[in-house]
Amino acid sequence: MTAIRDLRILWSLLRGHRRSGDHAADLSAFYGGQAADYDAFRERLLPGRQELFDKLAARLPAHAHLVELGAGTGRNLAWLGERVGALSRVDLVDLCPPLLDRAATRWKEQPHVHCHLADATQWRPHAPCDAVVLAYSLTMMPAWQTALDNALSILKPGGWLAIVDFTLVRSDPVLARIFWRYWFGHDGVWLDAAHGEWLRAHCPEHSAFLERARLPYLLFVRPAYYVFLGRRPEVSLAERLPSL
Repeated sequence: MTAIRDLRILWSLLRGHRRSGDHAADLSAFYGGQAADYDAFRERLLPGRQELFDKLAARLPAHAHLVELGAGTGRNLAWLGERVGALSRVDLVDLCPPLLDRAATRWKEQPHVHCHLADATQWRPHAPCDAVVLAYSLTMMPAWQTALDNALSILKPGGWLAIVDFTLVRSDPVLARIFWRYWFGHDGVWLDAAHGEWLRAHCPEHSAFLERARLPYLLFVRPAYYVFLGRRPEVSLAERLPSL
C-alpha cells in the first residue's frame, strides 16, 4: 500500500543521513532500506526530470553515448522512453550498491546499458561521451566541484551537461535559506547556490530555468529546483584565458 510504503520512506528521512566519514557506506546505510520503495516515493518528490531529458534528447546526435553520474536505481534513464534504444552506449555510475543493484535489474535486457559501482568524481568512460547527466545527485556529492570537473572532462567538445537538482536562491529570505539548508542537509543533501554560478561560468552556451517544487505532505513550503542544459566549450576555459 502507498501509505505503508510512504511511512517507511518518511521514517528513513526522519532518522536522517549518518555522517561516519565513509560516504559510500553512509549512502548504503541510508538508502539500503529505501531501495525497494525509492522510485515510487520520489516520483512525487523530484520534478523537472522529464523536461530535462526531453530537452537533452532533442540535442543528442544519432547513436549517442550517454553517462549518468549518481544514477541511483536507473529510473531517470527511463524518461527517454523508446529513445533509450537509439543510444549506442549508456553508463550508469553510482556509489550505492543497493540502488545500483536495482538499476542493473531494471536494464538487464538492454546490453548497451552498463552499470558501474564507482565514485562520480573519479570514474571515467572508455571514450569521451556525448552527454553527462546528473539528476538530483549533485547535491549529494560533498566534492561537487570535483564531480563537475570530471563531468566536463569526460565530455566531447560540444557535448552536453544536463542537470536537474534542488538549490538555494540568494534572494530568498535568510530564514528560508537556513531552513532549507538544514531540512535537506539532515538527509545528506547539501544545497548550494554556487552550483549555478559554476555551471554558467563553465558552460557559457546554456539554457536554464528555476522553479518551485511541491513536496509530498508539505503543502505550504516549496523549495527551489533548477533545470540546466549546457554545452562543453569547443575550447576549454583554460585555453580561452590569455597567458600571464
